[in-house]
Amino acid sequence: MKHLLSCLKRYRVEAILSPLFKLLEAGMELLVPLVVASIVDIGIANGDRGYITNACLLLVGFGVLGLVFALTAQYFAAKTAVGASAELRRRLFNRMQTFSFTQIDDMGAPSMLTRMTSDAQQVQTGINLTLRLFLRSPIIVGGAAVMAFVVDRYAGLVFVAVIPLLAVVVFSVMAACIPRHRTVQEKLDGVYLSTRENLAGARVIRAFRMEEEETASFRKKNDALKRAQVNVGRIGALTGSLTFVLVNLAAVALIRVGAVRVHAGALEQGDVLALYSYLSLVLVELIKFANWIVTTTKAVACMRRIGTVLDMKGEADAEPSTASDGTMSEGEPHISFENVSFIYAGGGAPSLRNINFSVARGETVGILGGTGSGKSTLVNLIPRFYEATEGTVKIGGVPVGSIPAVQLRERMVGYVPQRAVLFRGTIASNLRWGKDSATEEELLRAAKLAQAEDVLEAKGGLGGEIAQEGRNLSGGQRQRLTIARALVRDPEILILDDAASALDYATDARLRAALKTLDCTVFLVSQRVASVMHADKILVLDEGCIADMGTHAELMERSVLYREIYLSQTEADA
Repeated sequence: MKHLLSCLKRYRVEAILSPLFKLLEAGMELLVPLVVASIVDIGIANGDRGYITNACLLLVGFGVLGLVFALTAQYFAAKTAVGASAELRRRLFNRMQTFSFTQIDDMGAPSMLTRMTSDAQQVQTGINLTLRLFLRSPIIVGGAAVMAFVVDRYAGLVFVAVIPLLAVVVFSVMAACIPRHRTVQEKLDGVYLSTRENLAGARVIRAFRMEEEETASFRKKNDALKRAQVNVGRIGALTGSLTFVLVNLAAVALIRVGAVRVHAGALEQGDVLALYSYLSLVLVELIKFANWIVTTTKAVACMRRIGTVLDMKGEADAEPSTASDGTMSEGEPHISFENVSFIYAGGGAPSLRNINFSVARGETVGILGGTGSGKSTLVNLIPRFYEATEGTVKIGGVPVGSIPAVQLRERMVGYVPQRAVLFRGTIASNLRWGKDSATEEELLRAAKLAQAEDVLEAKGGLGGEIAQEGRNLSGGQRQRLTIARALVRDPEILILDDAASALDYATDARLRAALKTLDCTVFLVSQRVASVMHADKILVLDEGCIADMGTHAELMERSVLYREIYLSQTEADA
């Protein structure tokens, strides 16, 4: 809860004023039964119309003041709840931006989305209701008991007996509901995941006629969520039912005691009416309190889920060393892998094993291998998207773990992932992700190098609109723009992770020729021999190991695996 209290600091004045105004409203309500009792015992009993009129005007005044206090309290409560939840979402988003790829893989996008949306909304509702009721309800219940003693001490004993029983019911239900609400949110993650996968893969699902299977899978997850919600709902419903039973039993006892006391002449009829009104106030307030309990248990469970994310540490940057700017020390290779192995969290077998090679500045390195051979994993270790499980990756003789991630990715590495990701906006706004201050000339130069000039021409230049995820572009157009985005940065190291897979051979060849003109170290990941055969060095990966390494001519002479890949592709092309 420390994160929530921290978010509330900015709204501490509103968080204090809201319950205080609710307290004033409660005071108005507690005075109403006494005024009504006086109307019955004095005004009506004596036939004093003036007294009755004045008392009624006083009740109207209480009502108006109560309304003003209630609206003011609601305003401050809403302002606090909305502001605190907005701050929570901001912190969640900022924290998620620091997560490593491993943490993102572990949590999953649907789980993070649930925390940003459903969980944060539940916390907002809980804050709002808490500020309005956490002082009002106890004051009304406790105040009603005190006022009952003021009216008649024997009748007050009924309140003393029933209120502790009600408290036991309320807090028992709360203790039972909190873990179950956490389970409900976890089931909700599964429903979000299923929905997200189906929306993203709608074309594939229809192409393979898997609608019925996916519908059945979704129904199973949705039914599990329903069962969890019904389970917690049944327990929560006990609060209202047991509260009604206890309060009605108390009402029977109160009427019995009141009747006896009136008959004995120790109590007025109006006093009995006031006592019953106080008991009714307790009933109404406890119903509200029961709803607050249900809402708060949800909010607490959701806040704990949010707290687990906020407590997670993102990528830890070591203090930069004297060579942390990536400047190559004399005699050191630009990039080197020294006995590097890597295992994905929960992955079991290593994805990379005992990788050793070095690259000189300005060299082009081709990485070739079958699906699952570890190509993408290898290049992801360079910008520290993942940390090596064993061994060391170095840039200029400096371990990448000693280079701040921000510096490594902003200044040194240009990365183009397998999946070309663009964002809603213009071509220029997307390209400037590579460099905020890039001029129009720099953007056009990067587009030319990436062979994307025809994309600009087709979309009306740098101001051309890009739809969400670049859906108004072809696969090849998206890939060329993402390559241009990386080139705008003018990086020391350029990583193309199968980034030209959607390009035709002619465009691919022009792109490789353009990359040769750059003063940077290039890593080309591909399953096409034609894309890497002109590289200065080619790594052939097989099941996470370097099967062989060398130039195209050297590998054709000595590597059976490389020769098989080459011949299979050239024969297919022929």
